[in-house]
Amino acid sequence: MLLRIRHATTYRYAQPVAFGPHRLMLRPRDSFDLRVVDTALSISPAASLNWMHDAYGNPVAIANFEAEADTLDIVSVLMLQRFGPAVPRTEMGPGAALTGVVYSENERSVLQPFLALACADPDKKLDRWLADFRARIGQGSGHLLRDLAHALHGALTYTVRFDEGTQHPVDTLESGGGTCRDYAWLFIELARRMGFAARFVTGYIHDRSPEDALLTAVGLTHAWADVFIPGDGWVEFDPTNDLVADRQLLRVAVARVPEDASPIAGSFIGPAGSFLGLSVGVSIEPVREP
Repeated sequence: MLLRIRHATTYRYAQPVAFGPHRLMLRPRDSFDLRVVDTALSISPAASLNWMHDAYGNPVAIANFEAEADTLDIVSVLMLQRFGPAVPRTEMGPGAALTGVVYSENERSVLQPFLALACADPDKKLDRWLADFRARIGQGSGHLLRDLAHALHGALTYTVRFDEGTQHPVDTLESGGGTCRDYAWLFIELARRMGFAARFVTGYIHDRSPEDALLTAVGLTHAWADVFIPGDGWVEFDPTNDLVADRQLLRVAVARVPEDASPIAGSFIGPAGSFLGLSVGVSIEPVREP
């Protein structure tokens, strides 16, 4: 499956402003399940780019600007080839949440940041939800994490929220809904409380046909979770759309916490009230292979 992805972001200001460095996470890594065929990145006003790999190994471009402007346009075009992802083969019933997942000593050393909880839960609301989930699930599908994603998919209502940031997992549970990044973050913190190493993933999702009936809004970026399963490795779980290891998921970046995987992050210098708004557009089109 060869796909062309165009991701356009525009920031608008009431008058010309100066731009601080912008951190761009718009290029994925090649792997057995995802091959980068071609890339193009255009920025206006012009910027010099310094490329690096962050602590997670994600390709990151730091854009430095000289000119002021009242509009900042960043357009990324990717040509990707998507292959079959890792599919969970190991059966994992509700008992795994009680007996604990078994990682080797070396795996646990590497995975420790993704095992550590990032959100406080002083009232144990997440723990109580998990206890109720375990009581309800019974034998389920034979895979605890698949059942967890399915349960969240059914319990929450998808909403589009354009403001930055991710809700606290407890707020997502109590409000009964959120964006894809809120679904993913709740899933991750619940998985960690069950002893699994989990990380936040940002990228895109390709709605291949009307029958897929994806919840994710068309034209936006997407977020989901990776969980490290012994014998299977990193496996993708998308509670928003109730998908597991699906080729529709097009990974760009991974991180321990959502703020470390923002596609674009930066600053500007200008009078208060200068910022007028932000627009994001994502289009994904199949490309006929020669």
